Amino acid sequence: MRRFGLIGYPLGHSISARHFTAKFEQEQLACCYDQYAIPSIEALPELLETTPELEGFNVTIPYKQQVMRYLDGISPEAERIGAVNCVRRTKEGKLIGYNTDIVGLRTALDELLGATEVEHALVLGTGGASQAVQYALSERGIAYDLISRDEAKGNYTYDNLPTEVVESSKLIINATPVGTWPNVEEAPRLPYAYITPEHHLLDLVYNPPLTQFLAYGQQRGAKIMNGERMFLGQALAAWTIWND
Repeated sequence: MRRFGLIGYPLGHSISARHFTAKFEQEQLACCYDQYAIPSIEALPELLETTPELEGFNVTIPYKQQVMRYLDGISPEAERIGAVNCVRRTKEGKLIGYNTDIVGLRTALDELLGATEVEHALVLGTGGASQAVQYALSERGIAYDLISRDEAKGNYTYDNLPTEVVESSKLIINATPVGTWPNVEEAPRLPYAYITPEHHLLDLVYNPPLTQFLAYGQQRGAKIMNGERMFLGQALAAWTIWND
């Protein structure tokens, strides 16, 4: 039986195993998909050694950048993005990293924005998911500012974010895990009163379907989208890579 999986920590929120298991059953494929909640990326070599049949795996928070130092090769696009969320294990045992988040992001942004032209965006978070978001925005020629808890990593922190920047940034993307199940009452600390019906909010979180971040935007009349489109796009791209 072919084996695939997901590494990250924690993984209680993820629907990857459910998604791929349903796919395998529907297509009658002799495959399985397991979740590997490793508390440290340093546990990856042992996992690979004890699971030699693992042909490929997805990578989620917080290891999309950390995993890169364990790889034998990285696709040019993943290298430019600076993050990996999909790994293929070759027959020779080599680990090759890819970024399929960007595939899902392109689809999500196409649907969320439609024909609307956005000049400036806010990206919440500076981790691996944020790296793909920044790449996708640059492709579209959309300028952006990064919001981080660490003032050394972003243009603003949540404590010094000017309200006029929120008001003028018609696209806001949450690339953090804030609001993910089970912490569904949490939301990034933004001045939501300055969000308007002209705003578009994209949350990369898909569990729950309506996060507090999106609910606050919806209350202000903004167009919203959760991370399901991105998830489905990146999952399909990963499956294609594993079967190339």
